[in-house]
Amino acid sequence: MDPVIVVGAGPVGLTLSLALAAQGVPSVVLDEGPGTEEPRPARTVVLREDTADLVGRLGCRELDRVGLRWAGWRSMRRKQLVRNVPLGGARRDGEGPLPGLLPGPLHVPQHALSAALRAAVDKAPLIQLAPMSRIDTLEQDPDGITVHTREPGSTWWRGSYLVGCDGARSTVRKLLDIRFPGRTAVERHAVAALRAELPWPDEAVLHRQPPWRTGGAEVSARPLPDGVWRLDWLLPPRGELVTPEALITRIRDTLAGWCGETPAYELLDTGVHTLHHRLARRWREQRAFLAGDAAHLLGALGTQGLDEGLRDAENLAWKLAHAWHHGPAEQLLDSYQAERRAAVASRLRAADQSLPILRGGGGLRTLVPGTVRGHDTLLADGHLGCGALGAPPSYSHSPLSPPHAEAHTVVGTPPGAPVADVTVTAPDGTTTRLRERLGQGHLLVILVAPGTGVWDRRHWRTAGVMPRLTDAVAALPGTTELLVTENYPGASAHTVLLVRPDGHLVAAFGGVRPAELFTAAQAALGRAPLSAQEPVGPEDGGDERGPGREQRHGARVHADGAAGIH
Repeated sequence: MDPVIVVGAGPVGLTLSLALAAQGVPSVVLDEGPGTEEPRPARTVVLREDTADLVGRLGCRELDRVGLRWAGWRSMRRKQLVRNVPLGGARRDGEGPLPGLLPGPLHVPQHALSAALRAAVDKAPLIQLAPMSRIDTLEQDPDGITVHTREPGSTWWRGSYLVGCDGARSTVRKLLDIRFPGRTAVERHAVAALRAELPWPDEAVLHRQPPWRTGGAEVSARPLPDGVWRLDWLLPPRGELVTPEALITRIRDTLAGWCGETPAYELLDTGVHTLHHRLARRWREQRAFLAGDAAHLLGALGTQGLDEGLRDAENLAWKLAHAWHHGPAEQLLDSYQAERRAAVASRLRAADQSLPILRGGGGLRTLVPGTVRGHDTLLADGHLGCGALGAPPSYSHSPLSPPHAEAHTVVGTPPGAPVADVTVTAPDGTTTRLRERLGQGHLLVILVAPGTGVWDRRHWRTAGVMPRLTDAVAALPGTTELLVTENYPGASAHTVLLVRPDGHLVAAFGGVRPAELFTAAQAALGRAPLSAQEPVGPEDGGDERGPGREQRHGARVHADGAAGIH
């Protein structure tokens, strides 16, 4: 089968190609540039815990060396400290954030993120990177998609599917004739990257209405490694030409306001950053898809456009991989737009509703009754990954959601939301974090079984509900991996969780329920339910192994009886 064509070699396109390669799908990445990116210290990205883990799983483990995880968040208004939030920071033991603390976002120069992704792509034999390849023609047919690239690398490329990750001015989106409505210049920021010693090492700072003359309405400072900081000044929506002299004055006044006097500093980079809010009408046109800035633009109030683009890549990769390996899966592929467009639309809606509260005048007391802390919470949410402006998306109304069943039970994670990153053990004895098992193209089944950590695995693999669960998992459609955890938030013993390849919870069951588990797995893969007459497992009239499970459903069954462990 032909490879997937990825148009655009920015972080989203490179992440998508790596995610496809991890699931055995070849891709061609068409890069309109020469394959290098100019270092711009003032152009940085903030990755939430889940997207940072995604990039790490794909071979970019060194990001913690080129980026910095914030140890705290500090909000100030005029001369007062409004809020001081300690964050999980960077733990070196691989065990996630410190207990009881919000995880610290990872702040990385974008050129360093791109370089790390390109280095991982260079090591991936399933990825072909084609520089100087700007497309000008796109043709689709029932069997695939063909694109033509203009000079100097003029040629035709054939693919099974195509994903446009080619930015805000996407050529793919224009060739597909997809509208891109929205708002222009929602916010403007003057930006500077500099090396200096500020009073809050490793902490991000948001200062509203600073008391010095050139502070403007808001200024933020976000730390990077080696004593480097990115400073952003919110500018009026229109006007105010930012000259080099005016920016230097802002820098000196801001540093003096924070430090008492202007400390020694080294200016590394400057710029003006304009934020737009736009959302493509469609994200899929037959075999062509949009992702990242080609599909959406956001960024006001701390929302992170690149973060959402990486989530696009993770959501789409496993669905394309399933269709590439197993044939047409229209409902599964349609769910990409249904889930991701709705999630980004919700984020944009929350930002548009919050902007008059935080930037306007009349709506302040009406919508948030006069509390400085209320305003601060709204501003912090986008930066810290909380609330409607920043929390990871939940696909609770996804077309892949299974029908409600009495066997479903309530746990700390609602259906459709990302699962907690607990420690899990496979029946072969391998122990790791749950997120390390994601992105491999198969469903996960997790049994909550307190006490298994201290048992000899030779005993607990054959004890209690494990044999019955092993048989139920082996009968599921596709390849499924069975895992065990000592505990899961809000779950009682013998709770069974079904998790998608991208880490979102499909359903939780009170005990081993083979029929309901099978139905939920079918729904998660976008498959129509089997007829009522067709048996699906021992509880529904099938034999003890389930009807034709190895051949028909493709589950991996090992000699020791464990299913899907590899």
